[in-house]
Amino acid sequence: MQIVAVNIAIPPEEQACAWDAVQFRIPPPFSMNKTQLLKQIAANLGESLDVMEKAARASHAEATHESSKADNKYDTRGLEAAYLAGGQARQAKEIQESIKLYQSLAVRDFAPDEPIDLTALVELDSDGTQSTYFIGPKNGGLEIVYRRKEVTIITPQSPLGQNLMGRKAGDRWTTNLGGSVVKYHVVSVQ
Repeated sequence: MQIVAVNIAIPPEEQACAWDAVQFRIPPPFSMNKTQLLKQIAANLGESLDVMEKAARASHAEATHESSKADNKYDTRGLEAAYLAGGQARQAKEIQESIKLYQSLAVRDFAPDEPIDLTALVELDSDGTQSTYFIGPKNGGLEIVYRRKEVTIITPQSPLGQNLMGRKAGDRWTTNLGGSVVKYHVVSVQ
């Protein structure tokens, strides 16, 4: 944390009840190790994969269990369980692909005057509320906590991602969202 001293000219009659130097605390610039952040994203996806694989195995067991055989032509319990198991297996495969993608993703650091692109870490102020976003290739909406800070993954294809792509630190704009005007400010990009 930096401490900045500011000298203030105070009339002699007021010096007895005031300081002639005031210190203001300026928070350090926003900074994260993106390589570690990617590891955290992959770890969170790994946890989701474990849950999905267990669910797929349970659905598969239900679909192939003797009690799931149809009693008549209208009994579709077994068929429904098979569809569910197939969908969960596809989701597990997508998560596996995402883990590999994030593990091999090359991160880059962005200078303040560089436009936002894939792997940018963006601190955004939206009507006075600050949020942190990582521009990733997949898994938009995934929220992780990294070093006590919540980071939301967004993709360039998402509405917010489309709004951010190409913007730079310091950019401000407004947009209509759900019938109301929202003010945005890119606080920092790294």
